[in-house]
Amino acid sequence: MLPYLMPYRVRWIAMVVTALASLVATVAIPLMTKAVIDGPVRHQDQQGLWLLGAAAMGVGAAEAVLWFIRRWLVSRATMGVEADIRKDLYARLQILPMAFHGRWQSGQLLSRIMNDLATIRRFMSFGLIFLMLNVLQITVVTAILLAMYWPLGVVVLVSIVPITVTVLHFQQEYTRLSRLAQDQAGHVATHVEESALGLRVIKSFGREDYVYDRFDEQLTDLYDTQVSRVSVSARFWTLLEIIPNLTLILVLGFGAYAAGHGYVTMGTLVAFITMMLSLVWPIASLGFLLSMTQESFTAANRIAEIFDAPVEITDGPVDRTPRGGRLELVDVGFRFPDSDEWALRHVTVTVEPGETLALVGSTGSGKSVLAALISRLYDVTEGQIRIDGRDIRDLSLDALRRAVATAFEDPTLFSMSVAENLTLGRSRDDPATDEEIHRAVDTAAAHFVDDLPYGLQTRIGEQGMSLSGGQRQRLSLARAILAAPRVLVLDDTLSALDVHTEAVVEEALRRVLESVTGIVVANRASTVMLADRVALLQNGTITHVGTHAELLATVPQYRYLLAADDELDDGAERELNVDGRLREEQIDIDGRLRGEQTGIAGRLREDIDGQHRLDREILERRP
Repeated sequence: MLPYLMPYRVRWIAMVVTALASLVATVAIPLMTKAVIDGPVRHQDQQGLWLLGAAAMGVGAAEAVLWFIRRWLVSRATMGVEADIRKDLYARLQILPMAFHGRWQSGQLLSRIMNDLATIRRFMSFGLIFLMLNVLQITVVTAILLAMYWPLGVVVLVSIVPITVTVLHFQQEYTRLSRLAQDQAGHVATHVEESALGLRVIKSFGREDYVYDRFDEQLTDLYDTQVSRVSVSARFWTLLEIIPNLTLILVLGFGAYAAGHGYVTMGTLVAFITMMLSLVWPIASLGFLLSMTQESFTAANRIAEIFDAPVEITDGPVDRTPRGGRLELVDVGFRFPDSDEWALRHVTVTVEPGETLALVGSTGSGKSVLAALISRLYDVTEGQIRIDGRDIRDLSLDALRRAVATAFEDPTLFSMSVAENLTLGRSRDDPATDEEIHRAVDTAAAHFVDDLPYGLQTRIGEQGMSLSGGQRQRLSLARAILAAPRVLVLDDTLSALDVHTEAVVEEALRRVLESVTGIVVANRASTVMLADRVALLQNGTITHVGTHAELLATVPQYRYLLAADDELDDGAERELNVDGRLREEQIDIDGRLRGEQTGIAGRLREDIDGQHRLDREILERRP
């Protein structure tokens, strides 16, 4: 916490000084009471009574003012610390790798960045200050009580021992329940978020009761944990209330005996009891404050888990955007951190600027993983990916992602205007013009935005759920195009489009792909036709590279992958029209030649047979 406290150190120092001053006022009032009783009251000094009474009232008023100042100082400082940690935590989430986000539930992250930080802020603004002041007050007041009349002071001191034992006894169990409750709250938040985002699926299957039962089960677990925690806290508080009250009874009994025998003055006894009563709240509140301390420690540990997560993908030293766009994959291999299986292995291919390569393969062959590696959403496990001859790990992430733009099959749109979603890939230093936005919209055939209530300024709902799948894909495609990359990766971006819209988009995309290096993840022949070459991925390895016609003619696995596509025949005809006609003409010529050869041979045989018959007839006629 120290680095976050330092910017507010002046306020914290002023707050601590103010808190100590208010503590001095709190301790001074019983001592002034003793002075009043043993002085003006005992000697019937009216002038002295007014003087000390006015001073006591002044000390009381000063204590109230000091409390107000302390609260004002601490609130601004702690809210500033909370805001600073939250910003750093959010920034940390942005740079953590996709592997981290794949392991963590979004509700758990939300719980940490909101609930846990609020717990820490409450502890710093209230619990930490009072814990410090109360411990100091208990120490100082106990020392004063011992100085006033040590036998009664010893009684108070001895009562602190069972309090300490009680704290140590319940501390571990309360900490465990606090952590469990915070984790369960994260699970509940995850369920609520997923249910809200997946409401369309839930309703379409009529599973409202099912998800409600799951939510009820999780909420019941949280409820039981919270009740258990309150039960532990209640026993904790009960003991911390009983012990000071029993101590007070003993002090009253022994104090009355001591005052009756002249061992202490009446003013000393009243001051002793008053100061003893001033210890009841600090001692009793120790349970609450220590519980809050444990909750804040647990919250801090949960937040530290995010800060301590390794940043596997770091900036390279070169902050210069590649200009050419020549893409090379050199013996690339990849496996997920928690897996021993290779998702990709020995992948080698080169794509020249202005060339488009289609990635074709069965489900699970590694197409989308390979597409994600190019923009370093994941880092290669072995081998290299180069742009313009430079390893992409040597580039800064900003430079790389200015050069590479990706449009995903299942795009994410944010709760902001259409224009803001489209320009997400452009930096503030290079804002997109209206002409560029409209050109990207035209290329992606996303003209439906003109029919929205406020056009490009229309705010779309969370995840873009108010739009169809095809509309979201077209906006995602326009966003990638508008980023003006040197390498454009299309991860099956046209899968949700109807055939007519797809044809329009493909025609416009061909013009865009002529000026960039294109990687197209394709599952349909129509998408494959966008590419100059095709790479066939099998079991994480590129086994064949060639044109669509070449692979269709020579690779049975490739034909099988596209066999279920109704557009295969049309695509093959478009790609193989020349070769097909040549083969047909060759077959016709060969047939005609074979026919003619057969005819000539037949006529020759007939001529030979006729000559043989003539020879026999001549021989027969000879004498």
